[in-house]
Amino acid sequence: MTRKLSGGSLVIATHNSGKLKEISALLEPYGLKCLSAGALGLPEPPETGTTFVENALIKARAAAEASQLPALADDSGLSVDALGGRPGVYTADWAQRQWFEGEPGRDWYMAMGKVEGMLQQLGSDIDRSAAFHCVLAIAWPDGEHATYEGRCPGALTWPPRGALGFGYDPVFVPSSRAGEETFAEIDPQEKHRISHRADAFAKLVADQFGA
Repeated sequence: MTRKLSGGSLVIATHNSGKLKEISALLEPYGLKCLSAGALGLPEPPETGTTFVENALIKARAAAEASQLPALADDSGLSVDALGGRPGVYTADWAQRQWFEGEPGRDWYMAMGKVEGMLQQLGSDIDRSAAFHCVLAIAWPDGEHATYEGRCPGALTWPPRGALGFGYDPVFVPSSRAGEETFAEIDPQEKHRISHRADAFAKLVADQFGA
């Protein structure tokens, strides 16, 4: 039987205020007070895993051990069938720019272009199937843990379309909207309803709170 969260405080293993706000809103109905790892001054551990599950657990375990509170972390990314599942856990790394005038950063158009260039090298009739993945991991200070995996299948398009999303959203058309809008063209509320993160959260809520 999966261990249950029983109210009280939950550390969200992120330094991103937007992600904290989003996750806090989803968990608020279940009596959990969400605190961010950033607000607690916790360091970000190196993500050395080779799977989404491994990286989510690395972050959740580090936050739980440092705070001595239950912690929730997520790891997500894009996998492209024709590229053997890449970029996978390196989804964000493919957007990493070189240091320029002392400022690191990410260029998502560059990342989308890299994926498209690799697909074009494989031929015009290549399978463009892809999926976004999300793993949510809960860890307790004593080492116990639970994971929940979400997936949103779809296909890649080119050129990028839309300005509502982020990351690879402008080139990803979810299967539920086949031939229509990319994630960057869909209303954010609709995207949240059908996304890989929504799938993972639905599984977490069902398991943890019986909803």
